[in-house]
Amino acid sequence: MTETNGTTSARFSFVADWQALDPAEGEAIAEFWRREGALTDDAQIKARLPQVVMHVRDGDRIAAISTAIPMTPPQFGQPVYYFRMFIGKDWRSTSLIKRLAVRATKVLEDYAAAHDFPCIGVMLELEGARFKDKWRMPIWSYAEFIYVGRSSRGLETRVYYFKDAMLKPVKT
Repeated sequence: MTETNGTTSARFSFVADWQALDPAEGEAIAEFWRREGALTDDAQIKARLPQVVMHVRDGDRIAAISTAIPMTPPQFGQPVYYFRMFIGKDWRSTSLIKRLAVRATKVLEDYAAAHDFPCIGVMLELEGARFKDKWRMPIWSYAEFIYVGRSSRGLETRVYYFKDAMLKPVKT
């Protein structure tokens, strides 16, 4: 693996975009979402682009995107990044989802540590049907996300807490 603008690993290049998305890359990401049917509404795309944490290229093609937005879920009462990943159809049978989760979470953790932890971790909801059969352990060893229950939408919810983060005072 070599360090570049992102990191390169075998056939994939991981490009960190958090808080610094290049406009040309933003256009390529928007086109990827449209082509894959993930997001097609221009207003939704415009709102989501500032949330891009990392994108992955397979040669000159975008293969995957991760996004995050700060939120305080009522069941936690603590600020976390609500994290999403979208893997293109051609790459869904690869290990890309695991690799993107690890790298994008590290980008968010490094940012949080450098900015006095505006969020204490990363939360995700598992929407894909394949998660019902795979990765059933309560703690994922490759990314250290822990199972914390089901969301209000009935989706399996997992959280990764940042090293050295502290719980925020509870506002009453």
